[in-house]
Amino acid sequence: MRMHLNVLYVTTQGSAVHKEGETLNVKVENETRLRVPIHTLASLIVFGQVWVSPQALALCAESGVAVSFLTEHGRFLARVEGPASGNVLVRRTQYRWADDDKRSAKVAQTIVLAKLVNSRTVLLRGARDATDEGRREHLAKGGDDLERVLRALRIPLSLDVVRGHEGDGTRRYFEAFDALRTVPDEQLAFQGRTKRPPRDPVNALLSFTYALLQNDVGAAIQAAGLDTQVGFLHRDRPGRRGLALDLMEEHRSWLADRLVWSLLNRKQIDAAQFQIEPTGGVFLSEDARKQVIRAWQDRKAEEIQHPYLQERMPVALLFQIQARLFAKFVRGEIDDYPAFGWR
Repeated sequence: MRMHLNVLYVTTQGSAVHKEGETLNVKVENETRLRVPIHTLASLIVFGQVWVSPQALALCAESGVAVSFLTEHGRFLARVEGPASGNVLVRRTQYRWADDDKRSAKVAQTIVLAKLVNSRTVLLRGARDATDEGRREHLAKGGDDLERVLRALRIPLSLDVVRGHEGDGTRRYFEAFDALRTVPDEQLAFQGRTKRPPRDPVNALLSFTYALLQNDVGAAIQAAGLDTQVGFLHRDRPGRRGLALDLMEEHRSWLADRLVWSLLNRKQIDAAQFQIEPTGGVFLSEDARKQVIRAWQDRKAEEIQHPYLQERMPVALLFQIQARLFAKFVRGEIDDYPAFGWR
């Protein structure tokens, strides 16, 4: 278990979270390992076989602390929180927009453009820093491929066409992805995106960091008074947080993907820290999950320059800012959603 930036992560299997007055008490084998005053928490995230008592859930709900349940390997399951906040008129507008094909296509196109621009920047930065000529050429070609997809997205398109270009761009990005690897261990090679379950260590890390990203973006969306379930690029599906998936797209490559390669290339995580299940799925060990969470929170504490607001801020605040900018867009206070562009 670990406390970072007002978020409590409980990863130890078999642990339990209890209420003691205005405090959450985390126990392992009936021994108290951590006490956290509820007023210091923004959210509680538990992984796998962690029990949260009804009294602890009630305290969190009353205190505005959302509780997220993930599988041991980081797949999102559910989120429990108190009464919804925010302006109902904003959510009603969001629903109307989602039912409008043209409006949905415009929003989705903005999101996809930001995603692919940031993905291209990641590849080109990798090419610039590469010392190996083969890696440099592979990454540069990936950047050129994405530029061609981006050119096709510069005119208004239908939602189906936008989604087709998004799929094409994502495929081309991942075709160049392994060239970002500098560690020579072939057990850490990336041969294509796999999920449910991930089939290699890189995919295991991607799935885990994407789960952390989705949780942070989803929390920001709810704080902005929007509905996380109703997206534009990601259409309605029971149990799927469509808008959270939409607004995390602009952050996948520059934040989550770069963190994955940083952990592997710096040998902070190696092949021995993954578990292979009988089904062929590959997952992080408990120690590796703790390392990723620590690195994720450290990365969120770093400061960046916001290109739209022209202000420096920690990455953790960026999710809140983007969600609130999207809410301002829905309310009609700004003409377009300024998706985040990484430089």
